[in-house]
Amino acid sequence: MDFGFDATTLDFQHRLLAFMDEFVHPAEPVFEEQQAARPGAWGPPPIVADLQVKARERGLWNLFLPGARGAGLTNLQYAPLAEITGRSPSLAPAALNCAAPDTGNMEVLSQFGTPEQQAKWLDPLLESTIRSGFAMTEPDVASSDATNIETSIVRDGDDYVINGRKWYISGAMDPRCAILIVMGKTDPTAARHQQQSQVLVPTDTPGVTIRRGMHVMGYDDADHGGHAEIDFVDARVPVSNRIGEEGSGFAIAQARLGPGRIHHCMRLIGMAERAIELMCRRVTSRVAFGRPLADQGVIGEWIADSRVKVEQLRLLVLKTAWLMDTVGNQGAHTEIQSIKIAAPETTCWIIDKAMQAHGAAGVSQDTPLAQLWAAARTIRLADGPDEVHRRSLARRELKKYQ
Repeated sequence: MDFGFDATTLDFQHRLLAFMDEFVHPAEPVFEEQQAARPGAWGPPPIVADLQVKARERGLWNLFLPGARGAGLTNLQYAPLAEITGRSPSLAPAALNCAAPDTGNMEVLSQFGTPEQQAKWLDPLLESTIRSGFAMTEPDVASSDATNIETSIVRDGDDYVINGRKWYISGAMDPRCAILIVMGKTDPTAARHQQQSQVLVPTDTPGVTIRRGMHVMGYDDADHGGHAEIDFVDARVPVSNRIGEEGSGFAIAQARLGPGRIHHCMRLIGMAERAIELMCRRVTSRVAFGRPLADQGVIGEWIADSRVKVEQLRLLVLKTAWLMDTVGNQGAHTEIQSIKIAAPETTCWIIDKAMQAHGAAGVSQDTPLAQLWAAARTIRLADGPDEVHRRSLARRELKKYQ
């Protein structure tokens, strides 16, 4: 395994780091000011659109998507770039059109969409003229087991009729959210993993009602488009809006989640690095009991352990990216699950120590640490909770001895 960055990666790194220093980090206080000036508004403040123009001018656009429609990067090439964007998770991914859930939806449409679906929905998403949502999670079932999904998708002639309730549908509160990929059951009598299908449902479809925006530990994530609870009551769409074959919804969801999980983990490393930097700056500038905080033994242990943990995590993520490129997502299944467990836990630990080093400021709105922690903690649930991944990993290990 060779994790040395090639010339393409180094070039993108150089340009992206310059973009972050010149535009993104200086825009962070502007972002906060604009958000505060628009209470109740959903969607990103104007500064994001300004940054998107600058990103496109510099060729830093759709970096996540392989092939001709995107930047053509491999997972190993994209890994260090996603880490860089993770240092400013509210601004940088959106500025580069590399923010979830649109990234995963674009991957689904790119892999499984028909030419008509791609022209109508993928192309506008690639241009960032619309937003999208992925409607899988439901409030009334344990959605960690996706086969529990109860939303019904019933064929009626040339249409599908959809009934059900979804929640935590990221991005759906944004006024620009034009399309939802909805997962539900088309045949409850089929084999367990062949009951589900995915269909494209425009948000203006009669019968689609957004009930409310869900909070995440008190944050509404309005700039991200929020997380909507949505009712589907006899919502009707053409059968041509189905993605892939009927009964392939579970398989498509798994294909979507593989890249999504590694993208989350890449960005989490950047969040951890930002926390380490803030912690080091804080403890070298504060004095307690007659000595700089940096001279306190426990603080040194936090910093040393943080460095060890993030370096271990980065190597595991790079190995996973390399495996995904060389043997495919299925061949990297163990590693994808491993990083999905390790990355948010490690990042939460590091951010927690940075918060502690900051004292009261660490839990305030004056640093990004509290929001970074909330985001990292949420990833322990998103794309499958830790317990599901641990259960699967344990089974895989036990098979070697059974």
